[in-house]
Amino acid sequence: MSSVNNKRIAKNTVYLYLRMLLVMAVSLYTVRAILDILGVVDYGIYNVVGGVVTMFAFMNRTLATSSQRYFSIALAKNDHEDLKRVFSLNLTVFSLLGVIVVFLLETVGLWFVNNKMTIPVERLGAANVVYQLSIISMLFHIVVIPYMALVIAYEKMNVFAIIGVVEAIGKLGIVFLLTVIAFDRLIVYGVLVLLLAFGTSLWYIFYCLKHYPESHFRWYWNKKEALELLGFSGWHFLGTFSITCRSQGINILLNMFFNPAVNAARAVAYQVYGAVHQLVTNFFTAVKPQIYKSYASAQHDEMFKLVMRSSLFSMYLISLLIFPLIASTEFVLGLWLKELPEYTIVFVQLVLLNGLVDSVDAPLSATALATGKIRKYEIAVSSVILANIPISYVALKMGSNPDITMVISIILSCIDVFVRTLMLKGMMNFPMKKYMVLFAKVLVVSAILTFICKFVLLDIVNSIWQVILVSLVVFILQTLLYALITDKSDREAVVCIIKKRIGKH
Repeated sequence: MSSVNNKRIAKNTVYLYLRMLLVMAVSLYTVRAILDILGVVDYGIYNVVGGVVTMFAFMNRTLATSSQRYFSIALAKNDHEDLKRVFSLNLTVFSLLGVIVVFLLETVGLWFVNNKMTIPVERLGAANVVYQLSIISMLFHIVVIPYMALVIAYEKMNVFAIIGVVEAIGKLGIVFLLTVIAFDRLIVYGVLVLLLAFGTSLWYIFYCLKHYPESHFRWYWNKKEALELLGFSGWHFLGTFSITCRSQGINILLNMFFNPAVNAARAVAYQVYGAVHQLVTNFFTAVKPQIYKSYASAQHDEMFKLVMRSSLFSMYLISLLIFPLIASTEFVLGLWLKELPEYTIVFVQLVLLNGLVDSVDAPLSATALATGKIRKYEIAVSSVILANIPISYVALKMGSNPDITMVISIILSCIDVFVRTLMLKGMMNFPMKKYMVLFAKVLVVSAILTFICKFVLLDIVNSIWQVILVSLVVFILQTLLYALITDKSDREAVVCIIKKRIGKH
């Protein structure tokens, strides 16, 4: 990869890292505030009812990835006419799919909410209002997908970061308004989330219309290209749907076997995970266009190196945050939340470990998506991920505690990494053995750090200064362990960069 591309990735990562810091801080604060304002029951209702919409909104991530792939390849070929056609076709196809999803949500989804979910009778009316508001929010997210994908394909991460900051400020505004509006707060929360989705969508659209001529919609329809897009998106739907099922499907299972308080505990855990995982997501958002462009330029060896390095760096970045959190979970949550729903602590610790394993999914998926031939890959990967639902159901039916669902998820996530690399080896001679050896080394390092954090450091954290000290100890230990498992060439490259930086000062 050229030094220009490395510099672009580094610069974009900085933009996204700064965005992540603010978004993470705001997310952690707003979760605490909203949980306190709504209460455990209403907060659990919002997450589980919104989860039904999310199960159908899995298409958002699929369509965004599909758009980025096609847009990045068109840009790599410097074919702006093709980009215009692909953009308009994407917008047309996505709008049609949106209509289909709304139909399913207003029939099957609505029946499920009112007949199968554990919701207090007195809150059923508010739950239905929130459900309808969530559907409208989802529509805004679908329409804006091609515009957001265009910004990312052009690698304008500063714009992406600015909009993320504005969205974070909007979330703070929601907390404030919830405290002053005298009405059903669950419904008010749903309305405010909808308005925020509408505002950020308009911002993306207006920015693209102003800066990118390709974003000016013109009617374009090509049956062959539309079927190719649907075929690609359709198989990728399977992959993202399986991930959504694991998350929201298990959320619904827990609601069926337990009560909304358990859903609230799980929602808190995933808010913590989401805030932490933003770091990896933002880093890989800067890397992903380069993977697509490397494949389009037939630079496969460079692409493999980028996938290996981004996978290792993703796990390192997320480890910097999750292990100090595991070592100080109870203390940090006690500072953050006024009321801790039962199972919150163990949920947080397990979901963070699950997120560490899942952090390599994005580089591996991008490699498969770059080829455009993903049918067998998505079937194999989805089969492993979807296994979470029946296995978790059996475990819960046998009387297991709700945290068993996360243990099952961690085990299946490890199997999933093996399946992904095996499929990539068959697709494009991916260096599977080298990748799995590296992954196994990271798992060993993670097991060591987990043991130290949970069984050595956990009981000694009783103040913010001890949290800082533990974080520093974990950082030093983790960096040393990762240095031992990193290739010599990569270590030398990092040392060279540090020396150059020191030499400038």
